[in-house]
Amino acid sequence: MKGFPEDFNWGVATSSYQIEGAAFEDGRGESIWDRFCATPGKVANSEDGLTACDHYHRFEEDIQIMKQLGVTTYRFSMAWPRMFPKGDSVREQRGFDFYDRLINELLANGIKPLPTLYHWDLPQTLQDKGGWANRATVDAFAQYAAAAVEAFGDRVTEWLTLNEPWCVTWLGYMNGVHAPGVKNLDHALAAAHHTALAHAEASRAMRAVRSDLRIGLALNMTTYRIEDESDKDLAELGDLMDAQLNRWWIQAFLTGSYPENLMKIHEARLGNIILPGDLERLKVQTDILGVNYYSDSFIGLPRAEDKPLIEEGLFPFPHRMNGSAPGPYTDMGWPVTPVGLEELLLRIARDWPEIEDIAITENGAAYDYQPDESGEVNDIRRIEYLLSHLEAAGRAIEKGAPLKSYYAWSLMDNFEWAEGYNKRFGLVHVDFKTLKRTIKNSGKAYSEVIAASSRALARN
Repeated sequence: MKGFPEDFNWGVATSSYQIEGAAFEDGRGESIWDRFCATPGKVANSEDGLTACDHYHRFEEDIQIMKQLGVTTYRFSMAWPRMFPKGDSVREQRGFDFYDRLINELLANGIKPLPTLYHWDLPQTLQDKGGWANRATVDAFAQYAAAAVEAFGDRVTEWLTLNEPWCVTWLGYMNGVHAPGVKNLDHALAAAHHTALAHAEASRAMRAVRSDLRIGLALNMTTYRIEDESDKDLAELGDLMDAQLNRWWIQAFLTGSYPENLMKIHEARLGNIILPGDLERLKVQTDILGVNYYSDSFIGLPRAEDKPLIEEGLFPFPHRMNGSAPGPYTDMGWPVTPVGLEELLLRIARDWPEIEDIAITENGAAYDYQPDESGEVNDIRRIEYLLSHLEAAGRAIEKGAPLKSYYAWSLMDNFEWAEGYNKRFGLVHVDFKTLKRTIKNSGKAYSEVIAASSRALARN
């Protein structure tokens, strides 16, 4: 695989609620996803993450699978309610002990840990007070972040604060398809601001504990394709959508501001949310930009039912625009567009040259391949997706993009949020009845890429 440098980080990624299970063991508190899953009609087949992949009890086995794959780094998330069950200052030591064991086991096997502090499982007690729409959650998050660094910063020097704050904001607080299931524009805009502020405040709190940390956040980003570039209305819509998804959080930490077009649309509402001094506090040193990329998005003429939302500055999920997205598609209905990843990485390098370390923190595809009679999982389409996106990433590096890391999503099949267990993204198949793990052919293909990269470096 061309383009990848000697010190490139080859990894896999997961998140706590999707794999850990042990939902109410060892003092873990209720999360918004526990409550959301227990609400009828919210999750496919009324499924939940109470057991998931049982990683809480099987993490040693899973680390051995990572070692077999040859990955050099592992991105995981810490469950806030496992460490602070009520989201306050009262800690649960057994939760801290679990991540202590996990980190030590990773390091003992030569795998660098990259923790994400928040991958959507907010303590329910904080949501009862408004969640991310409540400014107090910013302070609670900063305190939690500092406590995590105090406990693990002697061994972990790279951290991510938030995962996909766009999804937290718009899927959780506006259209309600993710936990906490709120449908309120004021709450969504407050969450958009408070998550940006939380990244900044947490970063400062973490560095106050240890000044040697490298800190970033992971954003879901896309390359937008406009069906008719001569259509001024479509071009304006594309710019609004790009501002909401791609630019909001980046502009916040780089410049202490938000995109002007969105500020204008939401001026009256944001005036009650953004307090004096907030914008100055948004700007913060951010060492790593995590990019979660799955596909491009295609913008066509809006449907009649979409127009009122667009006038309010609200847009559908970025992969599901009313445009003509070409096939093939993954099981999520998302198009396979590896060239868009290359263009996105080059766009980041061009538009934000201050960003000197990009990590692809998620990239993968959902396909439902099951073991055959011999026990082999020949997930050929996932192999094609993986290799084509790695090739695109390599081309971007050769053209100057500062890409330092790649984390395949996901290490193993898991609880896929509102989709339940219907959608399988893993390089490792999980039988959710027996919890047996089986490395898929895509996992083997990824392992071969990593090994080939190591052999090439050895020859040099």
